Amino acid sequence: MKKPQLIVIFLATLICVAVIIFAPRTQKGGPGAGKENIENQPISTQTILDGAKTALTSSQKISLLSIENQLNTAKAPADRAAIYRQLSKFWADSAQRIEPYLYYTYSAALLENSEKSLTFAAQLLVDNLATQEAPPAIQNWIAANAKVLLEKALVINPNNDSTKINLGACYLFGNISDNPMQGILKVKEVVDKNPQNIYGNMILGLGGKKSGQYPKAIERFLNILKLEPNNIEAMVNLAECYELSDQKSLAIEWYTKMKGMLNNPEAKDAIDKRITALKK
Repeated sequence: MKKPQLIVIFLATLICVAVIIFAPRTQKGGPGAGKENIENQPISTQTILDGAKTALTSSQKISLLSIENQLNTAKAPADRAAIYRQLSKFWADSAQRIEPYLYYTYSAALLENSEKSLTFAAQLLVDNLATQEAPPAIQNWIAANAKVLLEKALVINPNNDSTKINLGACYLFGNISDNPMQGILKVKEVVDKNPQNIYGNMILGLGGKKSGQYPKAIERFLNILKLEPNNIEAMVNLAECYELSDQKSLAIEWYTKMKGMLNNPEAKDAIDKRITALKK
């Protein structure tokens, strides 16, 4: 099966998208700063699914209903998991809506209950949690679902460092606890043991950036670039942290380095505009 188009949009081209849609940067006071109270209210899966269905065409609604009806007669977990896979494929390929795709991938993984399926579904959730500017209610929904999968995966394999990091990311980015340090400590446990863990450093860097702790985030992104000098994701986040902390010359330096590594003309044009704005 081809990689779903929406996953290409939301995951594979993360960096180019981030560069292309740069907006003027402002200082942030921490997670959720400036958000309306209504955005912080819990949201149910049913609300998300119902909302997504309203955007479907008549033919898409018929196709969806034919798949959903199969759940009425499917009793065996393996059969229901297969139908959930069909639903996730529908939302990915036909409807191109990320939240239902994530939910049905999550549902299938729960029934299959293998480390591979659990961690794959959780990774999709965490990738969208850590990199997308979704409303807090959606972030919370993503994190809560990912947490369920990750805790089940850790029962199967307690020594999977990526799973531990992703669980920490749920606390860092998903507002599922009043104590974000729970997430930091889970990730640091892995990174302290292996300082060269790129993914752990990235999550800690993104967490520092989101909470406005720019010096700490900068240190993490620089650590990554020492290990992987061509890591574009680290570069774009490092440049943004320098910009957000009003270190304009360093922001320009890293935007310029990043521009030289990109082939996308639109991305290069977006970087030029950022640099020009910083020079004013």
